[in-house]
Amino acid sequence: MHEKQLRVRYIRVLEKFFTRTVSLLRLENFDKELFRERTKKNYEDIKRVKAVDLNSPYLTQLIAFINKTLQYAETSSEEFEEERATLLKEANHIQKEKKRSTYKKDKHKKSKFDDGY
Repeated sequence: MHEKQLRVRYIRVLEKFFTRTVSLLRLENFDKELFRERTKKNYEDIKRVKAVDLNSPYLTQLIAFINKTLQYAETSSEEFEEERATLLKEANHIQKEKKRSTYKKDKHKKSKFDDGY
């Protein structure tokens, strides 16, 4: 399999884990045990795929989020509210980072500027 295909597959698995985790965290009737169970199940998908070096800020934040999620799933407080709030905040930052790259510059920025001279 080509290196690019491995990279794309790894990124898709990471993003799938991220979206599943965030949707679990945003549930109104959040259950800590269900979260732990599903997190471990979703991590099995990541284990099946060969890890690839990723350098973009978005992907490095994504990997850090996944590691923190796994850490919280293993050892967490009774209420889990602080951990949940932290994970949701980081998820929002990751989504902002991803959307940042989709915005485009104005193509003819100089021609739009007209100061009258």
